[in-house]
Amino acid sequence: MNFFQALTDAMDIALDTDPTTVIFGEDVAFGGVFRCTVGLREKYGKDRVFNTPLSEQGIVGFGIGVAAAGSTAIAEIQFADYIFPAFDQLVNEAAKFRYRSGNLFDCGGLTVRAPCGAVGHGAHYHSQSVESFFAHVPGVKVVIPRSPIQAKGLLLASVRDPNPVVFFEPKILYRQAVEDVPVKDYSLPLSEAEVLEKGFDLSLVGRLIDLRTILPWDKDTVCQSVEKTGRLLIAHEACHTGGFGGEIASTVQDRCFLSLEAPIQRVCGWDTPFPHILEPFYLPDKWRCFEAVKKVISF
Repeated sequence: MNFFQALTDAMDIALDTDPTTVIFGEDVAFGGVFRCTVGLREKYGKDRVFNTPLSEQGIVGFGIGVAAAGSTAIAEIQFADYIFPAFDQLVNEAAKFRYRSGNLFDCGGLTVRAPCGAVGHGAHYHSQSVESFFAHVPGVKVVIPRSPIQAKGLLLASVRDPNPVVFFEPKILYRQAVEDVPVKDYSLPLSEAEVLEKGFDLSLVGRLIDLRTILPWDKDTVCQSVEKTGRLLIAHEACHTGGFGGEIASTVQDRCFLSLEAPIQRVCGWDTPFPHILEPFYLPDKWRCFEAVKKVISF
């Protein structure tokens, strides 16, 4: 399966195994802009897979209500760039529902899916990485998968988690990433990073260490790696200032100070609106990361 087919398979399983599950958003009835929900309306009916008005605030607000009433809600925001009209609903309602009611009520059955990141031609309104905005908010979980196997397992885990989850999908991977994805029902643990390749000279978060969950993130795996290597490089597409890499760097500096052999390096997007024709220069590609690797190794 490719990335979007793995997501479709996960939602198919969610609908099949939980009769309270509903999927909704702009254009999801015919499959969505990226075809992630294709075939689900035909299989499960218009009462469980349906379009909404063009209102992100309404989509998330409706999802909170559905989840608070006891159902499982999978809401799609067509692009992560347009999640901001729903920011109040996510930050002030979904994230705080359980806390403000003293655990009498919650909307833990809500998962909000949103395509994020660069795609090669999206310019400033269809290319943003907005995860750090939500990583500041206690009460929601923030998940970003890197591959089809991860996408299916993490989405099913998010849908079944007893907390509201914002699930960001790197849209450039929808058709580029292909893997032998298990067709069975499975989930992958949230808040556990995965080390893709072990080394001894440098820890690479965002390339060789995949956090998978941004909030709450796996501090122990990252710090154990840095204590072994003594060096850390963090890469992400979002802007440098206020990006989640700063949180990682601060935590590692606090917990691993005596193990560090060089200053922590961050390779991120620039502090500008996301450009169109200059996208290749904006992204933290392998060449920018390579320069940072040389710098931190030779310090």
